[in-house]
This record gives sequence, C-alpha cells and structure tokens, in this order.
Amino acid sequence: MSIYESLNPMQKEAVLSTEGPLLVLAGAGSGKTRVLTHRVAYLIEEKGVAPWNIMAITFTNKAAGEMRERVDRLVSQGAEAVWVSTFHSSCVRILRRHIGWLGFDTDFTIYDADDQRTLMKQVLKNLELDPKQYRERAMLSQISSAKDKLISPEEFELNAGGDFKLQKVAQVYKEYQKQLKKNNALDFDDLIVKAVELLEGCREVREYYQERFRYIMVDEYQDTNYAQFKLVSLLAGKYKNLCVVGDDDQSIYKFRGADIKNILSFEETFPGAKVVKLEQNYRSTGHILNAANGVIRCNEGRKDKKLWTENGDGEKVHFRQYDQAYEEADGVVKEIRDGDWNYKDCAVLYRTNAQSRLFEEKCLLYNVPYRLVGGVNFYQRKEIKDILAYLRTIANGRDDVSVMRIINVPKRGIGAASVSKAEIFASANGYSMYDAFARVRAIPSMGKAADKIQKFVDLIEEFREKISGGEYGIPELIEDVLERTGYKADLESEGEVEAETRLENIEELVNKAAAYEAAAEEPSLGEFLEEVALVADVDRMDDSDDRVTLMTLHSAKGLEFDNVWLCGLEDGLFPSMMSINSDDPGAIEEERRLCYVGITRARKRLTLTAARQRMVNGETRWNKVSRFVDEIPEEDLDESRLETRFSGKSISFDDSGLPWNRPARPAGVSTFGKGENAYASRTASFSSGAAPGFGKAFTVTKADRLEYGVGDRVHHIKFGDGTVKEIKDGGKDYEVTVEFDTAGQKRMFASFAKLKKL
Repeated sequence: MSIYESLNPMQKEAVLSTEGPLLVLAGAGSGKTRVLTHRVAYLIEEKGVAPWNIMAITFTNKAAGEMRERVDRLVSQGAEAVWVSTFHSSCVRILRRHIGWLGFDTDFTIYDADDQRTLMKQVLKNLELDPKQYRERAMLSQISSAKDKLISPEEFELNAGGDFKLQKVAQVYKEYQKQLKKNNALDFDDLIVKAVELLEGCREVREYYQERFRYIMVDEYQDTNYAQFKLVSLLAGKYKNLCVVGDDDQSIYKFRGADIKNILSFEETFPGAKVVKLEQNYRSTGHILNAANGVIRCNEGRKDKKLWTENGDGEKVHFRQYDQAYEEADGVVKEIRDGDWNYKDCAVLYRTNAQSRLFEEKCLLYNVPYRLVGGVNFYQRKEIKDILAYLRTIANGRDDVSVMRIINVPKRGIGAASVSKAEIFASANGYSMYDAFARVRAIPSMGKAADKIQKFVDLIEEFREKISGGEYGIPELIEDVLERTGYKADLESEGEVEAETRLENIEELVNKAAAYEAAAEEPSLGEFLEEVALVADVDRMDDSDDRVTLMTLHSAKGLEFDNVWLCGLEDGLFPSMMSINSDDPGAIEEERRLCYVGITRARKRLTLTAARQRMVNGETRWNKVSRFVDEIPEEDLDESRLETRFSGKSISFDDSGLPWNRPARPAGVSTFGKGENAYASRTASFSSGAAPGFGKAFTVTKADRLEYGVGDRVHHIKFGDGTVKEIKDGGKDYEVTVEFDTAGQKRMFASFAKLKKL
C-alpha cells in the first residue's frame, strides 16, 4: 500500500497540491506534521524534485527535529539534503555565508536576552540616560517590536515626530545597533532582520536562494510576524510554490510580534492560493473537542472550521470551583497523586508564571515529582554564562559584552578603574575592548594591572591557537578554561553545596559539547555556540522521567497529554484584566484562542478549575468564573460550581448578587476596569451606612459547632499556628480571637478563618 493511502481525503489533497501558493488550515491534532512530511516525500519520490530544492521551516528545534526524523523514515534517499530548520537557524545559515555584504564578519556572536540587557545598560550609560526613567527591558521591548515590523532606527526616528519619549527611544535604538555592530554581534530579532536586509539588498544572494528553494513549507504560520512573512515572501518570490500550514485559532503570540493577519489575508497576499481545511482531530475525545469548538466560535476574527473526531465522546470536561486558590492547588495535586495514571501523562496549565508557586508547594507536600517549564534556563545560570563568555571571547574577540563579563572572573586583581581606562582608550581609538586589552602597554597609567591584563590576553590567544589548530575539541577546551583560568579552583575553594552544583552544571555543559561533536559532521566552536544560543526551554523538555509537567499555556502550545488540568479560570486572571479593559476587541479574542490551545492539549481527560478567592498583590480578591467556562456547551460539561469547607460538602453557589452582577457599587468598594466587575477587593473599607460590597448574595452558613475551643492550638493558612483565646457567638457567625505565634493577636469570623485544630 502506498504511504499516501493512509492519509484522510483532506490530508491527501494538501499533500498532492504541490504547485503554487497553498494554505493548509490545520486544526489542533489534525495531523499537520504528517501532512508536511508526506508532502516532502511526495515531492521527492513522485514529482522528482531534488531534496536540496525543498525548504521546511518550523518554530522550534524540537519540531524541526521531529520533522527531520519523520522525513528520514519516509524518504529512502537524499532526505538529509532537505533544509529543515527553524526561522532563526535558517537565517543564521544564510548569514554565516553572506553577512559580509552587510559589513559584519561571519564569526558574529548571537546575543541572548541577558547579553542584550548588559549591552543596553552600556548604551544608556553612553547616552547619559537615567536607567530608572529609561528601563532596559522597556527599551529592548520597543526595539524588538520595531524590528518585528522591519522598522529601522532611521525610520523609527522619522515616525517619532515631535514625541519626546519616542525620540529618546530612537536615539537608544540607533546607539544599540551601533554597539551591536561594533561587537560583531546580532540579537535574535536581527537574525531575521539582517537576512531580509541581505535578500532585499543583494540580488545575487536573493536569486541564489530563490533558485535553491523552489518548494517552501512553513509550519505554524499563524505565529509569524511581519519580518518572517517578508523573509518567506522573498524566498518564494520566483517559483511561488509556498505552502503554509497553520491554525488562526491558535495564534497566541501577539505579545511577541505575531500578526494573525498573515494567515487571515494569505489568499489576498498570494492571488490564486488554494485553501485546504484539516478538521478531523486524532488527539482528543468528542467532549473535549465540543468544548474547544464552543469556546472558539465566539471569536469573530477567524476562518470557519469545526474539529471532529472518530475517537468517541470520552469523559465529559470536568469543572471544579474551589473556595481558595490554595484549595485549588491542593485539590489538583491530590487528584493527580491518587489517580490511576503515570505522572508524565499529566500536565497542569495556567495563565501566569506566578500561579506555579502553589502547585509546586503542593507537589512537594504530597511527594509528587514534577518538572517546571519556564524556570531558570540552564544556559542563563551564572557559571554557564561565565564559561560561555570565555568561549565566545575565544571565538569572537570583538564581543565586548563577553569580554567585560570575564575580565575579572575569577578575580585576578583587575579593578574597575583599570577597566575604565581601557574603555576610554578603546573609545578614543575605535577599538573593541579585547583589542584595547591586547594593547594594554599603550594605555597610560595602568600600573600593575597591565601585567594582569596581558596575562589574560595571552591565555585567550593560547586557547584560540589550540582550538583553531585542532589540538583539542570543545569539551577539552572547556576543561582547559576551567583549569587555566582558576575558575574551577575558585569554585572548589567555596566548599559549599551550591559550588558543587555549579561544577555539576559545568560538567553538563561539557557533556553537551561532547554530544554536539559526536553529532556534527564538521564541529566548530562557532557552530556550537550558535546551537547553544538557539536552544529554547520547551526544546529541552525530557519526557522520559515520570513527572507531572507544570507550565504556562503559552509554553504548552504544540504539546499534548492524556490528562490536563487547566487552572485559574476566572475573569480577571483568564481572560486577563488587561484584555477585559482593553479598547481592542482583539485582546479578548487572543485570550480565547489561548483557552482553545489549553483545551486541545488534552487527549483523554480535561479538568478546568477556578478559585472564588485569590490573593493578588497581598489582597484577597473575589473572582467570577471565567466567561470561557460559560461558553462550553452544558452537555459537554460536568461541573461542580463550588467546593467549600463551610459545610464539608459541595454546594451550588448563587452569585447573582455579587458585585459583578450588581448595577452600582457602594462607596468605598474598589472596582477594577469597565462594565462588569471581574475582581472586587474583600479588604476594601466600607463608608458609614454603606451596604457591604457583597450584599445579600454571600450569606454565611453558621456551623452548628466548632471543632476547636478556647485554649486549643489551631492553624491558619496565612498566619500559621496559634492558640484560641476567645470565642464569641455573634449570631450569624462565631467571632474567634487567636494569639498567633508569629503574627500576634487576630480577631476573625470562623467561616472565613477556616482554622484547623492541631
């Protein structure tokens, strides 16, 4: 049987449509990677296209690796010649060959976010701008946004007009780019920008790659920004055989510059484009898909499609509303612990990174192994950054950021005053910092520091000679750097557990270098540093360990799990307060697409959770259940609107009188945003005679008796352990006075306090 016979009719149509522009609208779990790989196989085996004439672009190294493996399995010969890589990797490959046209050396350094911040500090210092007023992150964000739209510093300056702040940003942008060029460095955005600049400005290079890539396929097209769109358009400009695969319903990276219009207007941009819809889902059950369809159809800015499956209905989507956020985390982790499944088949997804804390604490409490995606990146750890800075200095002496990081690490007696003199010398003569250090004897008044700097330069030059002369590989270079610089001895002298951990991390870097050399055809230091620079957090996920995955919804895109808990489904949190209050209707639609992504990560079982109260900025806020829950069809939802500890059993809670459902607010009660109030503060003060903010809707059910009495030891979730001093029967509730061990004396209502007898 032909490999193409296993495809469903729409998948087959997408595979066989090889000529001209093609838009494949691939719903979640519809087998888009299968379509892409079979299309590559079909072009080579049936159409006789040379493998080197095919380019496939993805967004992550992991996706590129999976595609590469599948193509290798499908195609008998020549698959290795197909260009399969990420946007950034593709651009690096092009720039390594041709960036000389733009005035850079081919051994340029790629700056990560940490390097960018370091450089921006220097830029603000050069321009004598107050870093408190002009913050590094804000400056970098605006520059990144401009680069996504291919706006140059000069164009940015023109667009700024009479706006003083924007003029300052333009000034910073111009200086930032100047320093990057001086350091022979590019940031991530520049990889795309410079590739576009090269293709637009150099006809010879453009025609070479247009001829080379006669068939181009782009995955996750809904996540492309304008610069990426322009790059693809230039590459496909001659043959027009451009196939883009994506799902407008999964466009969730607007904050990174992604432009949903790229996919929505594809047919207008590329006249004569064919559209194929993949709507059959192979991942999830019927109830999960009905929930996803129910939510996403509320969006207006989308192409119509409806996911369906032959997998059966499965379990209904579970919804549980808890009283407190800590109860939500407790309930979720207990359910994971007690369930009949492997931990690695479970994922807890949430809207913001801050939500992870409670889930981590409960995982530790109940001894549930977990992995946190989105924590401190391995390559951002201090010791790793230090060693990489040595390697980058060896590879590219013009990289001032790296040189300045290591000039006195470990401490070698080179003080700030000596470095400052070198900076002045470098600036006056147009040298890089490394070049200035190499000419240290020519710098006035350096004193004893000159010998120490010269020793550093000599050491770097020795490393450079050994690696370029093939005396040893990258793992041996790292070991040599550790020994000869004294870095290892410096760590060992600390004699702490932390120091041991750091050495173990460096050992892991050595392992990474060894693995790279084993896999690379022609290993080089520059290529190794490039590979390290392009690594993403999700790419490094190891799913072999039996651990629960904790991650944000944005990180979860492209992944799937048997069991998913989607947490914090409250208006104001998800959708976010910013999107609720935004004048742009597209803001809520982006949040809804994010919810759709979360729902469609689940294969067999999906649980949605919310908390009625959540601490935000030290204040307890009452939360309305997310509108996204209400958009799920009733017949697909198994819901428990409130699980409470007031009575020890689940109750249905009527929220009709709460602040978000009342026409007016009483004086003194905080409201956030417009229209319906999504968050209301419990700690707000009430003016004299004003009705309480929660009116009649919240009626406390007084317990028949308390499980504790005067003199008993009790525990409170916030204040810790204490002793009950007094209990008063207040009619509607008991008023309890507790002397806490650390928080002092507190008076509270029993129903709210939820004190636990020790």
